Amino acid sequence: MAVAGDVACHHARVVLDERAGKPADPASLVDIDALIAAYYDRRPDPSDPAERVAFGTSGHRGSSLRNAFNEAHILATTEAIYRFRVQRGYSGPLFLGRDTHALSEPATRTALSVLVERGVDVLIDERDGYTPTPAVSHAILAANRPANSWRQLADGIVVTPSHNPPDDGGFKYNPPNGGPADTDVTRWIQDEANRILEASGSEGLDGIPRASDEDVRSRLGRYDFLGHYVDDLPSIVDLARIQQSGVRIGVDPMGGASVAYWGVIAEQYRLDLTVTNQTVDPTFRFMTVDWDGKIRMDPSSPYAMARLVDLRDRFDIALGNDADADRHGIVTPTTGLMNPNHFLSAAVSYLFGRAAGGAPADRGAPADRGARAWGPEVGVGKTLVSSSMIDRVVADLGRHLVEVPVGFKWFVDGLIDGSVGFGGEESAGASFLRRDGTVWTTDKDGIIADLLACEMVVDSGPARIY
Repeated sequence: MAVAGDVACHHARVVLDERAGKPADPASLVDIDALIAAYYDRRPDPSDPAERVAFGTSGHRGSSLRNAFNEAHILATTEAIYRFRVQRGYSGPLFLGRDTHALSEPATRTALSVLVERGVDVLIDERDGYTPTPAVSHAILAANRPANSWRQLADGIVVTPSHNPPDDGGFKYNPPNGGPADTDVTRWIQDEANRILEASGSEGLDGIPRASDEDVRSRLGRYDFLGHYVDDLPSIVDLARIQQSGVRIGVDPMGGASVAYWGVIAEQYRLDLTVTNQTVDPTFRFMTVDWDGKIRMDPSSPYAMARLVDLRDRFDIALGNDADADRHGIVTPTTGLMNPNHFLSAAVSYLFGRAAGGAPADRGAPADRGARAWGPEVGVGKTLVSSSMIDRVVADLGRHLVEVPVGFKWFVDGLIDGSVGFGGEESAGASFLRRDGTVWTTDKDGIIADLLACEMVVDSGPARIY
């Protein structure tokens, strides 16, 4: 690999590719036809650890070209999720969303064929569009509220490998709490899926019933993910203040699932917002490559975000999301791309009531207008490897710090019961409570983090607050 120097990444020194931050070489783009063909044609060897289902917190990920994400994996995993639902007694709707990766579409078709034939009430996007991870979490929580119209617990599946390269696919399960599944759940699903892969005859893949495409189309339910999510945004971010201030906003969805959402948000709330790139292309040929020369839709990477960083002088704030919109990227005219830990620190300071550059502000003071009216018992969540700057901000605010292992699943219970007002992790992932102190999503939400940065600009801006 050609190199241009070293760069610090995840606390280690790694080799920086000379192409980092430059447009992707057309010769390096993934062959989509070959990728899809491999998904259907190749059969993984369950005796090879690299070809088994590895269903962690972020679900199963891999490439069909490496026999790590093929139809057999999705058949087995979907059947395992169905059996898990039966075991737990979940009989409500299952919300299913997908992102813009090439393998997301065939994996969705495979999953639907199993779920529909098994009699699961599956709800997909009513526009046949792409669905961000936070929109699925939002839908699950809405369905499971006591006053809802459903009588059984709902859950969901998101078909996404998040910010991973274009040749990867991903498949993750969100239980009725709306967040990433806990270890006991993912281990059960993984083990059951691998047992199916290893078995033969009716005990294996051949025993999984599947509906035809025609049956799937006639029996599928529809849900307005975009409409319900966007309509609810004023409950968590002060969009009226953003609109009235005239903040100039630029957004790059990075070819991901939020691409249709930002235009609707701009129109519905009359924001001065420009979507700088509306292209959806499964090769992601429009991207600048990451530190290692690979295409990766990582909004926390200055190399992947190079195009938007170059446009920073056109806007008061510029924003990015990864392919499933669970991560955020914040670009300011003065600092360029903010370090994720810096933005998390500034967001905590803003939400819990600190004026820029000073002591905790009095409630209602002009510089403290963003502070939420959350009770003194509401704490701040961070992962162990996130910056200690967050610890210092939380201590100055007199709030309780909730420090957890790596993984957003550890924030789920606190977000649901309102004891954690903000949960953030070092990889540019966060969610926080609604303005009234109730839960919004229990999975990471890059869209609300981006909109919070816009709200912060009205007072002083996230970079200045930091």
